[in-house]
Amino acid sequence: MERKPQLDHIFWHALNGAHRRYSDGTDQARRYTQGFSPIIAFADPARPDFGALAPWVTPGEHFYCENWTGAAPPGWRIDAETTMYRMLWDGVAPAADPAPDALPLQAHHAAAALELATLCKPGPFGIRTIELGDYFGYFDGERLMAMAGERLRAPGLCEISGVCTHPDYQGRGLAKRLIAKLLHRHQQRGDRSFLHVMRSNPAHQLYLNMGFKDYLETTVRVVVAE
Repeated sequence: MERKPQLDHIFWHALNGAHRRYSDGTDQARRYTQGFSPIIAFADPARPDFGALAPWVTPGEHFYCENWTGAAPPGWRIDAETTMYRMLWDGVAPAADPAPDALPLQAHHAAAALELATLCKPGPFGIRTIELGDYFGYFDGERLMAMAGERLRAPGLCEISGVCTHPDYQGRGLAKRLIAKLLHRHQQRGDRSFLHVMRSNPAHQLYLNMGFKDYLETTVRVVVAE
């Protein structure tokens, strides 16, 4: 598969590019502002400048960090480590919106989105994460059954993220329809879709079946500021 330099280092390119206004840090290290997804990234993952983050980090905060395998520096500890796949869309997007009945998530849906993400654990998620892109969901009354939306961005690239379905509503294909809706929207505006999935997540096979291909496998850690 053709290499895309910005996709190779997408967390940094998003934090220091399209999402810079939602982040804090320096030209060497950045984090999403508190309330957004707890993610940090470095200009040079081989030499991560954790010290540069000190003014913007509170002791006890947990962050996701990818593509870094060194020892934890003083003042930090590694809480968890695994690998994840970065998958790039390589299929044919729907010719029409397959989920016209899905509702756009607005600011007043933020608590419901966070509650669903806390239950389903689709990845790092905060009360303001739905501000990072377009999010859509299906509701049963006031209850959010399923959602999916957009997070990381770079020119010509947009991530599908926050994909989850409440256990009480699984098996209805809701998340798959929401993903297809986003694929259609991305195609319409000329973006290439991609997503992340942990190596142990059985959804990896679902995404392969849908038309995503493994672009790379990278280390991901949860680190804690002490």
